[in-house]
Amino acid sequence: MTDDTSSFSKAQASVLIGTTEKMVEIWMRLSPEKQAALLARFGTEENALAALVTTHLVAGQNDD
Repeated sequence: MTDDTSSFSKAQASVLIGTTEKMVEIWMRLSPEKQAALLARFGTEENALAALVTTHLVAGQNDD
């Protein structure tokens, strides 16, 4: 197994940070009821947010 952390660029870090910020922004806009429903379905806030962002990204690709 090789360690690829040295090839992690500043651009990749920027994208990761931007995605994380978007995830937090989406979560904060949700009603407490929606947050509870997502937590019940996905188990953790991180999993729920990842599902939301993925759904958003896929939906955006279908808009083309």
